[in-house]
Amino acid sequence: MTGGQYSHAARPPRGRYGEGVTIVDLRQVRLRSLEQYRETVEVQLETLVLGGQEYVPAPDPTPAELTVTKATTGTVFELSFRVRLDGPCFRCLADAALELSIHAREYQATNPGADEELRSPYVEDDRLDLSSWARDAVAVELPDKILCKPDCAGLCAVCGRDLNLEPHTHEETESDPRWAALQSLRDES
Repeated sequence: MTGGQYSHAARPPRGRYGEGVTIVDLRQVRLRSLEQYRETVEVQLETLVLGGQEYVPAPDPTPAELTVTKATTGTVFELSFRVRLDGPCFRCLADAALELSIHAREYQATNPGADEELRSPYVEDDRLDLSSWARDAVAVELPDKILCKPDCAGLCAVCGRDLNLEPHTHEETESDPRWAALQSLRDES
């Protein structure tokens, strides 16, 4: 079974972080065992905040491929999309862009009981929260640092200038004379 236009999505005006949320009503997707449903959907992604800096996803909304497969013991959800995050470089604060290709999979058992491993945190009351799932999938794929270029030199620790634009070093400054007594003790040992 293949889906058509993404007509069963609800976008409440304000999400958990003040932005739109994309939700799929799974009651609209009626599948029998081993049937599959595919649809191209538009997912609202939240701005990510990392280290106090904002990284804006583009395009917004993000086109994604949603696949729902009915297994004999539950349902398998797959979500694939490409996204670019625009924000500051971790080292020099210049503009940086990070391209990510996301492929996420979730499983929801028909009768999960008390076992949390058989329950998807993104499915509640037959509704699949695509925005939260996509946000978490992006967060898992992030590198340690988002950089403007792999060999970014960062900012000078002494004067704060961008070392990519103005590579330089500073003369070692004379130490504070108040520390001279401690320095003499260190020199003796």
